[in-house]
Amino acid sequence: MAETIDVTPTNSGDGSSNSNTNITNNNERDVSGSITITHVMYGMHAVAPFTLWTFAIIAMIIGVVKRDDVSGTWLDSHYAYMSRTFWWGLLWAIAAWVVFWVLGLLTLGIGMLVLWVLPVAVLVWYLYRVIRGWINLSEHKAIG
Repeated sequence: MAETIDVTPTNSGDGSSNSNTNITNNNERDVSGSITITHVMYGMHAVAPFTLWTFAIIAMIIGVVKRDDVSGTWLDSHYAYMSRTFWWGLLWAIAAWVVFWVLGLLTLGIGMLVLWVLPVAVLVWYLYRVIRGWINLSEHKAIG
């Protein structure tokens, strides 16, 4: 990470000279507007299981559109984290529901009494990751 320190004296025009210390970091830029968008995206992911995942899809679309705005910042890790959570969650949800229905029907419904744990486990995992990411975002920390 390259850091530049500018200690060039500035002249205010009245003959006085004061030292202006400016520290700029190449990976630091104003991301305050993007933080708000990221909060909204986490909120959408949090309620997504209760909206038939519609809000998760919308949040993913927003993430794809806004990803370049946060590229190279600590917020980029949150966009990648939400994307991984969504895609892995989708994969595990499909697998859990297939196992639930196939084994449930093969056991004439008796297996469903136990197999409901699989989709619920995916839901709990998904919400855990969303909450964990949202907490890190609130503390202005990257996640990985």
